[in-house]
Amino acid sequence: MKYQDLLAYQKAFNLAMEIFEASKCFPYEEKYSLTDQIRRSSRSVAANIAESYAKRRYPKNFISKLTDSAGENLETQTWLEFAKECKYIDSEKFSKLLEQTIQIAKLIHFMIRNPAKFGSKEI
Repeated sequence: MKYQDLLAYQKAFNLAMEIFEASKCFPYEEKYSLTDQIRRSSRSVAANIAESYAKRRYPKNFISKLTDSAGENLETQTWLEFAKECKYIDSEKFSKLLEQTIQIAKLIHFMIRNPAKFGSKEI
């Protein structure tokens, strides 16, 4: 199995791409603030899942990177809230993207609670 096969990674990657597309219409003055931040945090969710998988041999390292991923996921939720309140995305788009972050969070927390299912074992 490779990290791209992990459901959490797949969902996080797809969400990051959806956010990328949605953020293309954000105002230019948000380029170095909201647009950049939401793109980076959403991409970090998937990137940290991939990095955790590379460190899965050691449960503490595996869980640490997954915790980072969970934090980035919450940051993404916050930026989505700003995008909605600034009226850069509508309520329907916000709800759809937020629901995806919630599903990703559940998958990440499952991995945190069950590291052995992902090949994580102390030596």
